[in-house]
Amino acid sequence: MTEPLLSVRDLRVHFPLRGKAGLVRAVDGVSFDVPAGRTVALVGESGCGKSTTAYAILGLEPITAGAVRFDGRDIGGRRDRAARRALAGDMQIVFQDPSAALDPKMSIEDSVAEPLAIRGWSRADRRRRVAEALDLVGLPAAYAPRTPNALSGGQRQRVVIARALALSPRLLVLDEPVSALDVSIRSQILNLLMGLQAELGLAYLFISHDLSVVRHIADDVLVMYLGTIAERGATDAVFDAPAHPYTQALLSAIPLPDPVEQRRRPKIVLRGDLPSPLAAPAGCPFVTRCPLAQVRCGEVRPVLAPAAGGTEAACLVRVPAADPAAPARA
Repeated sequence: MTEPLLSVRDLRVHFPLRGKAGLVRAVDGVSFDVPAGRTVALVGESGCGKSTTAYAILGLEPITAGAVRFDGRDIGGRRDRAARRALAGDMQIVFQDPSAALDPKMSIEDSVAEPLAIRGWSRADRRRRVAEALDLVGLPAAYAPRTPNALSGGQRQRVVIARALALSPRLLVLDEPVSALDVSIRSQILNLLMGLQAELGLAYLFISHDLSVVRHIADDVLVMYLGTIAERGATDAVFDAPAHPYTQALLSAIPLPDPVEQRRRPKIVLRGDLPSPLAAPAGCPFVTRCPLAQVRCGEVRPVLAPAAGGTEAACLVRVPAADPAAPARA
C-alpha cells in the first residue's frame, strides 16, 4: 500500500491560559491522510479547529502531541527556521484574503519572487520563474510590475496562488481560498485550482465552511467539531449518507436550486452555541446541541467507527460501534 503524502495521527494543539489554570484544546486528537494528487477538505463551523490543524501541520502553531509525517518524513517536531525553510519547498499555504496576503507596496513580480529570493535564486532565474508561475495561474507577464491595488480580487488571489506555486510544492493548504471573493469569481478560482492539480499532481488540504464548494472540489471530507473529527469519508458518502447528527445539520443548511425541494426538505436547527474549547463536554463533544442526545452521550467519548452509508462517524446513537464500551463490529 502506498504511503500517503501527508499523514496526521492524534494531533493535539493545546494553548495554556495566561495567568490562569486550564487549557484551550483547539485540536484534540485529529487523524487523517492526504494522498498525493488528492483533495481532502476540513469543514465545520468557525472555531472548530480547522485552521489551527493546518497551521500546526505547517509549523505555524506548536504541536502539543501527535505525529505529522510528510512523504514518510517526521515533520511534527521541526520548528527551527532552517527546517521550516526546507519544508517550504514541499508545502505552501494560500490564505483567505488576498488583499491581506500581499504587501500593497510590492510589485506582483517581487511578491511572487519573494520565496525564491529567500532561497537564494539569482535575479534572472527569479524573473523566469515568476513569468512561469503567472502563466500557470492565467495572468500575463505584463502584470508583473503592477501593485496589488491595480488588480481585481480574483486577480490578486491568482497572484497569491502563483506565489505559493513558485517553489514547486507538492502540497497546498488552501485556507478558505474563495470565501473573500465575489460569487462570480469563485468558480473561476476553483476551476483554476482543479486544473493546476491535474496538471501538476498537487495535493490539497482544503479548509472551508462552504459545503457546496467542498462537494465540487474535494475527494474526501473531514467534518470537525470542537477540535475533533465528527465524521469522515469520501465526499459522495458524506453528502449522500451522513451518519453524524452534526453533519446532517450542516448539510441541511445548504440551499437547494429547486425552491419546491428547498421547502420540502426538513431543516435541522441546532440549539445553543458551539461550546468553548476551554470547557468541552466530558462525553461526546456534540452532546450539548445534539437532538438525539442520550444520558450516556454525556458520559462516554465516542470514537470513529464505520457507518452504514460508507463513512466513519463518532456517534454513540447512530453508530453503536463508536461506543468504546460496545463490542466491535465484524
